[in-house]
Amino acid sequence: MPSLSVSIQPEDFDIGQEHLRLRAQDERVGAVCSFLGTVRSQNEGLPVAAMTLEHYPGMTEKAILSMLSQAGERFDIYAARVIHRVGDLNPGDQIVWVGVTSAHRGQGFQACEFLIDYLKTQAPFWKKEQTPHGARWVDARVSDDDALARWGIDAPRQAFD
Repeated sequence: MPSLSVSIQPEDFDIGQEHLRLRAQDERVGAVCSFLGTVRSQNEGLPVAAMTLEHYPGMTEKAILSMLSQAGERFDIYAARVIHRVGDLNPGDQIVWVGVTSAHRGQGFQACEFLIDYLKTQAPFWKKEQTPHGARWVDARVSDDDALARWGIDAPRQAFD
């Protein structure tokens, strides 16, 4: 069973330190694959001045741990970690980091991509952007649902227990 962890936090994080922590001197690791998501300065043709991310403490962590467990069942990985920020963020700020270790890059990249596709549609986060026209909630995209469907998981959003 892989080592799985999740952190939901308002604070920024250091991806170099996270890579080292994820590897944890595990000499089986031949690949460390990761994804870093940042706040864009534009979305749907409008400038974005800031973004606020909200979540339900406890439920969000439980949902992401379930996603991590599914990745561990689907792919030959040693460890996986998700860090997701909440609160007020600005363009250029880091939002999410997904890291995966495996023996070989193929399984690591697939697990990382699976987790991002899952996070984009299934994790209980709500995003509100500040634009010149006022605040607006960010809706899920059909393309995100399509990305999740290729893993055999149907959208719309699943209920969280």
